[in-house]
Amino acid sequence: MVFLLASAPALWAAAGAFNLAGISLGANPVEALLDLFGLWSLRFLLLTLAITPLRNWTGQTWLLGYRRMLGLFAFFYVSLHLATYVVLDQGLRLAPLVEDVLKRPFITIGMLAMVLMLPLAITSTRGWMKRLGRGWKRLHRLVYAVAILGVWHYYWQVILDTLEPLVYAVILLILLAERLRVRQQKLRRQAARAALAARASS
Repeated sequence: MVFLLASAPALWAAAGAFNLAGISLGANPVEALLDLFGLWSLRFLLLTLAITPLRNWTGQTWLLGYRRMLGLFAFFYVSLHLATYVVLDQGLRLAPLVEDVLKRPFITIGMLAMVLMLPLAITSTRGWMKRLGRGWKRLHRLVYAVAILGVWHYYWQVILDTLEPLVYAVILLILLAERLRVRQQKLRRQAARAALAARASS
């Protein structure tokens, strides 16, 4: 069920591309696809980051079972976003593409986020988790940088109506603050245990 819901934006875009079921992408279909895929990649990224805080707040450990799938959907939609930009918007022309990336900061940031997401998607399997060991968690902390760059990319891309990217920025700030709170609690518990052990041994 979750898989079908997560696939809905892509199915809607496919229907719009072929004018099926009365769905239209409007007067500028390329821009509509860019916006659609970009927004959903960011939404799925934030949903992925929300899983652990939601587990902490609700105690529902089953939520963790959806984290990897949501993360892969974030990568899926950002890949569609990139493909739409490179193929449909830039027509696979290398020189204009490179010039666009270098001269437009919001595209530069978006490309950087995409590059950082790539190793996360590649190493998302259990096999890679075993191969990398503790390094897997360190590598996957890149998701925080990706999320910040994604929100930043969206904010700079929007010219006037910045309300929605600011909402995403606030959501991201809450999710990161919750992780920092849990981290600080863990460090305090470790310090308390170390102090007790020191007193017991003295």
